[in-house]
Amino acid sequence: MSGSRNILSQPFLLRTPRRVFALTAVLVLTASFGAHEARAQADDAWTPALSMQYRAVSGTAISPDGSRIAFVVREPLMEGPQSEYLSHIWMTDADGTRAAQWTRGEASAGSPRFSPDGAWLSFTSGRDGEGEAGSQVWALPMGGGEARQLTQAEGSVGGYRWSPDGTRIAFLMRDPPTAEEKKAREEKRDVILVDRDYKFSHLYVAAIDPDSDEPATPVRLTAGDFHITGFSWAPDGARIVFAHQVDPRINTGRLSGDLSTTTVPDAAGIGDILAAREAEGDEDGDSAEGADADSAAVGEVALLVGGAGIEGSPHWSPDGAWIAYVSTGDQPEPIGLGDVYVMPAGGGEARRLDTPNRSAFVLGWSGDSSELLLLESLGTRRHVLAVPADGGEMRFISYGDGVIGSVALTGDASRMAFTWQTPEEPWDVFVSPTNGYSPQQVTDLHAGVPRPEMGRTQLVSWTSTEGFEIEGLLTYPVGYEEGERVPLILNVHGGPAGVFSQSFTGSPAAYMLQYFAQEGFAILRPNPRGSTGYGKDFRYANFQDWGYGDFRDLMSGVDHVIEMGIADPDRLLLMGWSYGGYMTSWAVTQTDRFVAASMGAGLPNLVSMTTTTDIQDYLVGHMGVEFWEDYERYERHSAMYHIANVVTPTQVIHGAEDLRVPFTQGQEFYRALDRRGVPTEMVVYPRTPHGPREPKFVMDVSERILTWFRKHLGSEAVAAGDESR
Repeated sequence: MSGSRNILSQPFLLRTPRRVFALTAVLVLTASFGAHEARAQADDAWTPALSMQYRAVSGTAISPDGSRIAFVVREPLMEGPQSEYLSHIWMTDADGTRAAQWTRGEASAGSPRFSPDGAWLSFTSGRDGEGEAGSQVWALPMGGGEARQLTQAEGSVGGYRWSPDGTRIAFLMRDPPTAEEKKAREEKRDVILVDRDYKFSHLYVAAIDPDSDEPATPVRLTAGDFHITGFSWAPDGARIVFAHQVDPRINTGRLSGDLSTTTVPDAAGIGDILAAREAEGDEDGDSAEGADADSAAVGEVALLVGGAGIEGSPHWSPDGAWIAYVSTGDQPEPIGLGDVYVMPAGGGEARRLDTPNRSAFVLGWSGDSSELLLLESLGTRRHVLAVPADGGEMRFISYGDGVIGSVALTGDASRMAFTWQTPEEPWDVFVSPTNGYSPQQVTDLHAGVPRPEMGRTQLVSWTSTEGFEIEGLLTYPVGYEEGERVPLILNVHGGPAGVFSQSFTGSPAAYMLQYFAQEGFAILRPNPRGSTGYGKDFRYANFQDWGYGDFRDLMSGVDHVIEMGIADPDRLLLMGWSYGGYMTSWAVTQTDRFVAASMGAGLPNLVSMTTTTDIQDYLVGHMGVEFWEDYERYERHSAMYHIANVVTPTQVIHGAEDLRVPFTQGQEFYRALDRRGVPTEMVVYPRTPHGPREPKFVMDVSERILTWFRKHLGSEAVAAGDESR
């Protein structure tokens, strides 16, 4: 089985897009960013502090006529006691001119969207202060002026969309706490009943009056024991199609998902409903009854797609005739499957559209409703594809080495704004027609950030066992000289259906790649069987085989880099997070070839993992059976049951608030290693879920790993007072 050739042989993927710099002006953001505590020690060396200066950009939006682009820039705040992120919205013309920051203040702003007529830029923010309400929808007039609050909802606004005529905004909101729940919390009686009393996400709609300065009171469209995950307006604005599951748990999303529609009152109808409720409340004089009336759903809901498969991400076509969505087919697929389907908007037989990886994200429809625009991983790249709705041959809208992201389409989908990055170039915002790829760069986000010499990154491939063709990304040490043997770090991705892609290697992350390269290490990041980006068969190839075939893929990659004359076989190191942490724990029970290892949020015990994680059916889906039906299978694939084999010094890193891979997983492995006398240490990040979220913690991880690796390579004296054995 070759695994990846069928996807990666496309010639368009091998081209490099033109980066057009002939602009009147480009956006430079560095002047707005205040200095923070930790600065790079030198501008000519990569450090975690330097990588933190590369600010994340997301949330791209493009005006209906394609003339203006908005996007979100996230800045780390690390002065004194601060360790948090602040996001604000920036705007530029499509030729890179008139660049400016559009939102300011201590409250973050996000989710920018242009109104259908292009007159307003809306966004979400909690800028009106703390409290139960949280984020609301705000808007800035494109002609200039102050922001105004558009919605006044009881809870925090989630995903939102303008109606096609611009008169209304629909949004998702979690059920707010009841009066009794608020009282119980105040009186410290707020007992948690696990898997009970869910807070569902439901649809609301508010009428927007451009001449009013008062925020709009919404009416509720849906109610009941189901949780809405996404929605799309019909082009006539009379209905909304939405995806829903039976409860809000993340695990449920792997087992349940249907599509339904609801009717939506027009702006005048919303006004009539609110006026009637106000009049009824005045007559009753009963605030409790008035509150019940306010929560009554006014939409007429009808099931569109049900059954055993999991449906999501609906998109109504511009001509109103079709609805596109993503589905697992006729059954749940816990390992992961996301085929694109198209069906008549009134119901009927659905048509499946083929995509290379069978795991696509729907961006939208073409203006004439003939094509669907999709975003999909293709090996180590990620690109935009167009697939005819009638099932014809797909075409590549974007191509080249790198990763496209945060794609936004104009109203007719003739142009798109997006971010683009490569291993050597950080993300910037680009625009291009969707018919004839011609990317033009409109920002220069990091013009003032030092860019020291980088360790170059190369796409490598090798043949593993059973004929699997495996790809990986090899980053060389900074200043590497041909023929030099260097220490090699094997870095394993999570998932297991994750993928290492051609993203910027100087970015801030738990693993700061250029920092390791600066310190003389080569880093190999393989995509073993089970990875996404190479088709369904490759992604399912480690079903009931965790730790065996994928381990052979990883080690054959290490041997390949040794055969290339780059890696020193006596200086091999290992690190990985989540499933990469699992493979780290597994590898040290199977081989003594690594000098040292670092397990991040790893899961060494699949039995206890299944009964404590919040994604239990994902794990059971890979194992094929419940653990009580086959204890031996779970034990055979669990590092804990092979712990007696470990001799490799292994560092354990975990977040104290991790629900995905519970803290006890790391603790189990650490305690077992310590009791066996294997050199170990455990690093715990407080307030941290499944990966560091606070910028100071993000900076900390790589430095701790590097210290651990150097200690066991013998290249750095052990710090006084270090009690790890």
